[in-house]
Amino acid sequence: MAYAITQTCCNDASCVSVCPVNCIHPTPDEPEFGTTDMLYIDPRACIDCGACADACPVDAVFPVDRLRGPDTVFGDLNRDWFRDHPSDHAWGAPSFPRSLPGDLGALRIAVVGTGPSAGYTAQELLRGTSAEITMIDRLPVTGGLLRHGVAPDHQSTKRIAESFASVFRDPRLRMHLNLEIGTDVTHQELAAHHHAVVYAVGAAADRRLGIPGEDLPGSLPATSFVGWYNAEPTVPADAVDLSAARRVVVVGNGNVAVDIARILLTDPDRLAATDIADHALAALRGGRVREVVLLARRGPEQAAWTTAEFLALRRLPGVEVVVEDHPRVRAAIEAGARAGSGSPAGLLAGLPLVPHDGGADPGPGRRIVLRFLSAPVALSGDGRVEALTVERTAPTADGGVEGTGAEDVLRAGLVVRSIGHRGVPLPGLPFDEAAGTVAHREGRVVDPATGRPLPGTYVVGWAKRGPSGGIGANRACARETVDALMDDAAARALPVPAAGGREFDRLVRRRRPDAVGLRELRAVDRAERERGEAEGRPRVKLATVPDLLAAGRRR
Repeated sequence: MAYAITQTCCNDASCVSVCPVNCIHPTPDEPEFGTTDMLYIDPRACIDCGACADACPVDAVFPVDRLRGPDTVFGDLNRDWFRDHPSDHAWGAPSFPRSLPGDLGALRIAVVGTGPSAGYTAQELLRGTSAEITMIDRLPVTGGLLRHGVAPDHQSTKRIAESFASVFRDPRLRMHLNLEIGTDVTHQELAAHHHAVVYAVGAAADRRLGIPGEDLPGSLPATSFVGWYNAEPTVPADAVDLSAARRVVVVGNGNVAVDIARILLTDPDRLAATDIADHALAALRGGRVREVVLLARRGPEQAAWTTAEFLALRRLPGVEVVVEDHPRVRAAIEAGARAGSGSPAGLLAGLPLVPHDGGADPGPGRRIVLRFLSAPVALSGDGRVEALTVERTAPTADGGVEGTGAEDVLRAGLVVRSIGHRGVPLPGLPFDEAAGTVAHREGRVVDPATGRPLPGTYVVGWAKRGPSGGIGANRACARETVDALMDDAAARALPVPAAGGREFDRLVRRRRPDAVGLRELRAVDRAERERGEAEGRPRVKLATVPDLLAAGRRR
């Protein structure tokens, strides 16, 4: 019986490298890698060896005959993908680990960030070189989006962090947390102590709607909402007020918007078994949210969610998922159903099509309303958000949408914009304003005016390619950046640092006496796990910087 990849696929391709018959696609060498929702196993070629299941860092691979209930759809999704993507399963030319000239000595490389892209970068460097690594993060804990971005009810996805545990234990790695580059230490000072610096800082800013009333209390970006339920230390416990919200409007329909809708309407007793922030769990228990509207300017054929995430939304216990009825939406769903399971609009087939009166109070029960072809126009309220005015849109010939002039008002106690992330400029580094990323070429940071690389300076992850691709996409991204760094090292193009690792440690202690190292990080991890064990949870997160620092000192 063949194996199938299921919802929690992380796309890091660990399974591809161990498959003896090359039946898992797309591979990192194929054009669609990093853009498909997930990876797929061809049931015609699978030999049922189980190597992929053993290698999967998030337990997403199962024998098809063991899939039960709603998970059986993933057997069909794996099979159907190969109907449209035929493969001869031939292996390409072998590739071998890179090596550096023996007389170079040990390189000292700084990695700024501790999220997935930083973890994969450090992993590549430690496996392929004799480099000494310094990892730096502005927060007192590691993980980046693995800790503060992945929804708490996706615990299996968070298991990928375990694959980085050996990285943090490596004797060639130093760690300085609670240290911010550009504030505590400059880029120039960091570069003066290392042969190379790799920035893995993500895309921290949110995109704005640019409409009146956007700054009213009760209007907030998805980054704040996600940080709130994930105990991100820079997001206060009172950042989200659910006390008056019966209807919440989420502008956007990507995976983050789906996460927010799911968390808002999931039974808090189910969330109590996760690592959700205590303050968020208390607010959800006391909240009165009965309806979440996912608002999209475009039609269902352009929906941004992935298939697996939307299927999980449809299976949410006690929650009805409906589509606001509209002639163009109805036609798109019918066309999508005819196109097959790969169509975003086709996923909506079978859902109730209902009129939606956003001016009335939500009815009984809990439901998610998918409202397409509706653009936000203005937010209004007496001191805080009470309503959102939307304008009906219509498709244009070039694939976009335009306003029709027909407006409607949705009463809402909370509006969350989930329309994408954007990188922020880093002190001392060139920034590409148009792309919202650090200016680079194949991972080498470059001066936009001259196109010349800044010696010894690199970028990886969302700061490099923009906010696209899931966790696993960072693995190939990191490999490209590390390859560029190793090419420069082999060409002896890396600058020689003026000072060493011990001098940098002393600089950190002077500038930031409360910086956190590996021992303190382990103490925080123990404290959170012990708190979780007492409550039957994987961990109970410490939600403020002072609490994290205090736990680290109790080592």
